[in-house]
Amino acid sequence: MDPEHRKALEIKAGVITVSSSRSTDTDSSGKIIVALLREAGIVTEHLGIVPDSIAEIREMLICGLKSCNCLVINGGTGLTHDDCTIEAVEPLFEKKIDGFGELFRLKSLDEVGTSAMLSRASGGIIQKKAVFCIPGSNGAVTLATRELILPEIVHILTHAGK
Repeated sequence: MDPEHRKALEIKAGVITVSSSRSTDTDSSGKIIVALLREAGIVTEHLGIVPDSIAEIREMLICGLKSCNCLVINGGTGLTHDDCTIEAVEPLFEKKIDGFGELFRLKSLDEVGTSAMLSRASGGIIQKKAVFCIPGSNGAVTLATRELILPEIVHILTHAGK
């Protein structure tokens, strides 16, 4: 790969959990994401838990964008009546990273079978910053963070910053 496609840059991450039932103590998926980021040398600057509410998700996202260039939002990406993370976030994307959701579902197929199609995982760029929306299960956040986000975040932010 052309070295110009990856610049040396500081990644400041934010982790937002969308859940009407989790608290700071019970947010295992958020803790997994933070731990994986830390293992990769990435500082988490912004943490939050919000209920399944378009307005509250957007408010927390906008707050996170002030200090972070990579936000990982977990939860609220399914098909139930209250899942609204995608509806809250995708309209704000200036560029969508279509391959992120596609690869997440492809990799999930090995772990959860054809129910992977129920995931609406998504990624995009807002204000030259990367935003990822992933399911909130422990397995899903581990897969997305370890196998997709961490290997490509520098590459993504390099292109987004041009």
